[in-house]
Amino acid sequence: MSVTIYHNPKCAKSRATLKLLTDRGIKPVVIEYLKTPPSETELKRLIGMLGIAPRALLRTKETEYKQAKLDNAGVSDAQIVKAMVKYPKLIERPIVVAGKKAALGRPPEDVLKII
Repeated sequence: MSVTIYHNPKCAKSRATLKLLTDRGIKPVVIEYLKTPPSETELKRLIGMLGIAPRALLRTKETEYKQAKLDNAGVSDAQIVKAMVKYPKLIERPIVVAGKKAALGRPPEDVLKII
């Protein structure tokens, strides 16, 4: 089974999740999503696989969160997804995809459910 991690090497949780995978002999495809952001279609697919609302994938402490006025409860899911595509640092990380399942590595051990 192919495993992919949407990774930010500067993030401790992302590094810990990647280490957890490699320590188990898994060599995931590593996508540094800040360098290679997901498209709108791919982001929607990931959100669907995670089984969460787009808002649940937002990093609310980033400057871009307030700049894009995403703190307004009236912002639609479509607007949130577009903002995450425009500002990928708003995407919570890491996201691990294994087959047709996905998990957010917060905490890193959560990804063990899908591998």
